[in-house]
Amino acid sequence: MIEVLVVDDDVRVARVNAAYVGKVPGFHVAGEAHSAAEALGLLETLPRLDLVLLDHYLPDRTGLAVVQEMRRHGRQTDVIMVTAARDVSTVQAAMRQGALQYLVKPFAFAGLRAKLEAYAGLRRTLDGGGEAEQAEVDRIFGALSASAEPGLPKGHSPTTAELVRQCLIRADGALSAQEIAERTGVSRQTAQRYLKLLERTGRAVLTLKYGDAGRPEHRYVWVPRT
Repeated sequence: MIEVLVVDDDVRVARVNAAYVGKVPGFHVAGEAHSAAEALGLLETLPRLDLVLLDHYLPDRTGLAVVQEMRRHGRQTDVIMVTAARDVSTVQAAMRQGALQYLVKPFAFAGLRAKLEAYAGLRRTLDGGGEAEQAEVDRIFGALSASAEPGLPKGHSPTTAELVRQCLIRADGALSAQEIAERTGVSRQTAQRYLKLLERTGRAVLTLKYGDAGRPEHRYVWVPRT
């Protein structure tokens, strides 16, 4: 069984998330915590933990501070952020600090189940040990990208695709490649490449903004699924 710690400041939400986890075969809720201090205490006292479902907005410290404290003490327990924090800077910080995935509230059971099943698949792959060829490495790194666009072409990163995708989803209006680059930290050329991919797959629409002179600026708007 994969032992899971559910961390959320709202007791009711924590119970709902724990109930969701309990419905997924192969997963067991080892404990619940409602503050950073409680989470860190359980990480010390529980005999085994494989995965933390971690809220960012906690009453005493942020979820990312909890991750930093875990790593500072050498704890490599896997983390999936489960939070209402939608700003790209928090998403990017979570990625850089080693969170395996990021699930935005509110979500349905199917959303969490997909993340957990992908995580279980990743563990099965890694438990095989040995050396990995490039195809295997790509599969490992893409194992948790269930929410990214399927069938990414060769040379495209699921993590970068998800970062650009989330940036578009949360935007108030159309964004240019330069604006995407500034919000995500990728280069303008990289942002442009992934925006064109989203346009080709029908997930974004290209609009043109005409200025006083010169070529029109290319701007992109996310297209929700219907």
